Amino acid sequence: MTRVTFIERDGSRREVEAQPGDRLLDVAQNAGEPLEGTCEGQMACSTCHVIIDAGDFAKLPPAVEEEEDMLDLAAGATRYSRLACQIWLDGIEALTVHIPPESKNMQGR
Repeated sequence: MTRVTFIERDGSRREVEAQPGDRLLDVAQNAGEPLEGTCEGQMACSTCHVIIDAGDFAKLPPAVEEEEDMLDLAAGATRYSRLACQIWLDGIEALTVHIPPESKNMQGR
């Protein structure tokens, strides 16, 4: 089991449980987080942009060049930014994820 803590746009915290191998985008959307994921994980947009807590960032494999290119387009990107569609929760016990203030789900999920 992986414990994912979402830091909401207003600063509140919410914990959810995920299964090993789950994709962070799916976990976030199922938890009602405002991540659109318009391209459905094809790295053609940045609507699933999240900021990984600095203390957890090294738990993840590095972003590939295509993901880095998409992050260049993300509003409010930081050095700890990632695309939630590219994070698989394999071998991670806990992860803290900040939802960027600019996040909006225009699909209304």
